[in-house]
Amino acid sequence: MSAEPITTAVPAAPAAAPRRMPLGSLAYAGLAAAAVALAATTPFSGYVLNILMQAATYAIAVIGLTVVLGLCGQINLAQAAFFGIGAYAVGLGTVDHGLNFWLCLPIGLALAIVLGAVLGASTLRLGGHYLAMVTISFQQILTLVLTNWIPVTHGPDGVPNIRRPALFADGQSYLALCVLVLAVVGWLVWHLPRTRLGRAMRAVRDNELAAGVSGIDVYRTKVAAFAIGALLAGLGGGLFAGSFTYISPDQFSFAESIVFLTMALLGGVGSPVGAVIGTGLLILIPEWLRFLKEVPGLYLAIYGLAVILIVVFMPDGIWGFLGDQVRRLRPAKPAPPPAPELTLTQGRDASETLLTVSGLSKHFGGLKAVDAIDFTVTRGGIHALIGPNGSGKTTTLNVLSGLYTPTGGTMRLQGQDITRFPPHRRAAVGIGRTFQNIRLFRSMSALENVVIGAERPNNPLGASGRPALEARARSALAFVGLEARAQEPISGFSYGHQRLIEIARALAGNPTLLLLDEPAAGLNSSEKNALTVLLRRMAAKGLTILIIDHDMTLVSDVASHVTVLNFGRRIADGVTASVLREPTVIEAYLGEDAATGPDAGLQTALKTDLAPA
Repeated sequence: MSAEPITTAVPAAPAAAPRRMPLGSLAYAGLAAAAVALAATTPFSGYVLNILMQAATYAIAVIGLTVVLGLCGQINLAQAAFFGIGAYAVGLGTVDHGLNFWLCLPIGLALAIVLGAVLGASTLRLGGHYLAMVTISFQQILTLVLTNWIPVTHGPDGVPNIRRPALFADGQSYLALCVLVLAVVGWLVWHLPRTRLGRAMRAVRDNELAAGVSGIDVYRTKVAAFAIGALLAGLGGGLFAGSFTYISPDQFSFAESIVFLTMALLGGVGSPVGAVIGTGLLILIPEWLRFLKEVPGLYLAIYGLAVILIVVFMPDGIWGFLGDQVRRLRPAKPAPPPAPELTLTQGRDASETLLTVSGLSKHFGGLKAVDAIDFTVTRGGIHALIGPNGSGKTTTLNVLSGLYTPTGGTMRLQGQDITRFPPHRRAAVGIGRTFQNIRLFRSMSALENVVIGAERPNNPLGASGRPALEARARSALAFVGLEARAQEPISGFSYGHQRLIEIARALAGNPTLLLLDEPAAGLNSSEKNALTVLLRRMAAKGLTILIIDHDMTLVSDVASHVTVLNFGRRIADGVTASVLREPTVIEAYLGEDAATGPDAGLQTALKTDLAPA
């Protein structure tokens, strides 16, 4: 029997309104222009010029650290190494090889970005303290090379008489150049979180698993963040070499990497403005407190106390603290127009096989969590995968979504072999996923979470541009009943509503097959009833759903087909009503006595709610 195809028109994207520069961008542009003008025209002493040039060049490197650590959540304790690479490219190029400054600077940037990408590509799969240890090792190796490769680097004596570009030969104009570059870098990084790459970085920082199943290539995103951070460090280092016209290995030691990290944390690791604030404080406070150096220990005590107070009372940094205060005072945005109806790719022939699983196995050492199972999922409707605790259901879903690599067997989606696809490629071919333990991007609003889903690669109903993406995300939120709260942070939602946001994120990606891992877990009875209605509405739109749940009432109410696992093996497969009455299924849930005893007929419905693990 075949289902009649349902055609639903894709709503037209809203007409683009004339774009006006946001107030924050105008303020930034005005402040940046004023800073460049002051740097170019205000007469400073040579000492003050050196301090300001150091602050500007350091700030560029610290902004790079905010990309790696603040946006993408990856630790990098070798920022001074990339800073040194840029500096030595300019120093050695202009002094030893007589090259033009403007040729040496891009050479330094290329070296920094290549080494940053190589270091990231070879180590970012480690993560955590292992990544920190590798970056420390890279930092120490570079310092040793700069110190001991004397024929090339000049060793501990350093590189003197570095030439500045002819147009910026004097300190005043060179300071203006450094401030101009800092302003441009800050502008670009400030807008990075609003780009697709920036949203991917934020998603990876908040939850790598959720990012992967939403279509984000987690590994490449990390490498991109690392490369951008190294690029900006190299840029700052190249300008630093021209600032002081002398460099030596001790200026790029591990201690300087810690200084960069401290600057980022004090100012606010999530923003380039915070990077500038933190850099300015750590460079200028010592100058303000110079008069205290006559009293032994007093200078360090006051300096350390100031840093401790900032860390204790402003854990998100100075800019993070100020940003929170501004957001509380900001008036609420006017309500957007009602979202268009959510559209999904519709089913064609209900008998068409969508997913074919053949001989699928996943072993953990000697434990056969999934052992050579076979089943198919036809297009349209809801297919349940059930079984007692430890039967291999979630492991199967993890293999289907690419989180686990199968030990054996194959998986085909619409005839395409996806057995070796990583999570982001499975999302690209149409597999959506939710988790038993809710995985949302905690630093984002509900709308931002769902926008990540709408951006999945190859989404035929996807759209380009922020307004169109938000319209798609609002449609998904409206479908689950949460459009009115789209701008609220995730922390303000109840557990049940967070579950709905996770489902909305998957729906926004227009999946061909949606995998739901125990969506009723932790819900009360009224929330379960609402979930039942929602699942029926999703199926009515032609969406194919593979659901795992321990709630047999929910399963029997929504699923037309069921596959039963026990100890990693398939023990039953077929129409829901008949499968739930099979003795082998009853025995798996309730024991042999229940299946064969005198009251076996009373046990057959299996509509008692079995407690989840």
